[in-house]
Amino acid sequence: MIEMFETKSRTVPITKQMVKAAYRKVKANQGCAGVDEESLIMYQVDLQKNLYKLWNRLSSGSYFPKPVREVTIPKVNGSKRILGIPTVSDRIAQQVIKAYLEPRLETEFNDNSYGYRPLKSAHQAVESVRENVREYAWVIDMDIKSFFDEVNHELLLKALECHVEEKWAKMYITRWLEIPSQSIDGTLIAKAGKGTPQGGVISPLLSNLYLHYVLDKWLEKHYPTVAFVRYADDVVVHCNNEKEAKQLLDAIRQRLEECKLRLNEEKTKLVYCQDYRRKEKKDYKKKFDFLGFTFKPRSIAPKTGGIFLGYDCAISQKAQTRIVSGWKKEHFHRQSSLTIREIATKINPQMIGIIRYYGKFKKWALRNLIRHFHFRLAKWVLNKYKGMKGSYKRAYKWIKEIKLSYPTMFYHWTIFQSI
Repeated sequence: MIEMFETKSRTVPITKQMVKAAYRKVKANQGCAGVDEESLIMYQVDLQKNLYKLWNRLSSGSYFPKPVREVTIPKVNGSKRILGIPTVSDRIAQQVIKAYLEPRLETEFNDNSYGYRPLKSAHQAVESVRENVREYAWVIDMDIKSFFDEVNHELLLKALECHVEEKWAKMYITRWLEIPSQSIDGTLIAKAGKGTPQGGVISPLLSNLYLHYVLDKWLEKHYPTVAFVRYADDVVVHCNNEKEAKQLLDAIRQRLEECKLRLNEEKTKLVYCQDYRRKEKKDYKKKFDFLGFTFKPRSIAPKTGGIFLGYDCAISQKAQTRIVSGWKKEHFHRQSSLTIREIATKINPQMIGIIRYYGKFKKWALRNLIRHFHFRLAKWVLNKYKGMKGSYKRAYKWIKEIKLSYPTMFYHWTIFQSI
């Protein structure tokens, strides 16, 4: 019997192993259905046939992606972010090309780039900023306006040419760049030579390549005395003094315009990192947000004793507001039929993620967030046990007694003993 994935003469050197490995990666990451409304579960019903069809088309050069489904994600400030969701087959195909090209491009990328890279993390990026603000007094807090929507295809393919000789790889990337997106009402929206879907598997790699040439190499070549940290399109640039910061901001603005990008002027600002060594400058902002953390002057109490004004980070107010909004939407405090164990089972995975990420720096700053959760838990107690007659004092006492009897029921109880 002939092997389903038997490779004969193929114009594109994509093997069955590459497709299967890409499928396993996509499966692990999960994700929603694309424009064809085919979910991963549906795709797996006839998995061998689907993978064979994909491999056959990829390896023969006859693979053409389908439009990207647009979905809107609400942001904390009330605005919306548009994500582009490829079909399952397209995600697997993109993962094939990404896995093929990523090791090659990784050797080129700057060490100060942390977003969506192997062995790099958001925590590493934040730690790098923490180290830099101790040395540099000034920060350019940059916001690139609609970056993923504005990536210029011509410039991106020009950057790709520097590292990718294979015509078939460039052919598929071009096809992904050019496919239209499909809005909620079914309207097809042409790309018009710019944009890479925020939600596509290969988009982070392509965006890193684009910004590698737009900013990373440019800063390294023309401004070697400054430091910077980039996580995808989130960029923080550290400067030695006010004059340098102003001049560099103007230069960055011009550089982005040359590369068909632009700053979001409302969100971009110069920040003075005031601490005990630096005199106050009233005309400048003293804080900025990066990857869910707020950097600002803070009282530091070292183990050796005493207290001094430092400049450090903790969970941002925006992040706390987003988390609290999520708890409100779950409405568990109104579900009196639930048991407290069921609430713990539902909340613990989320709480583990919150504490492990935001608790990495200044874990104590999570206490207000935990208190808000306890407030919602107390509301649940009052709805469930009418005999408490609306007394929050009794509800909190009841929670405290449960905590004493079952100290590991909620994950955060094992971390914050005094709450």
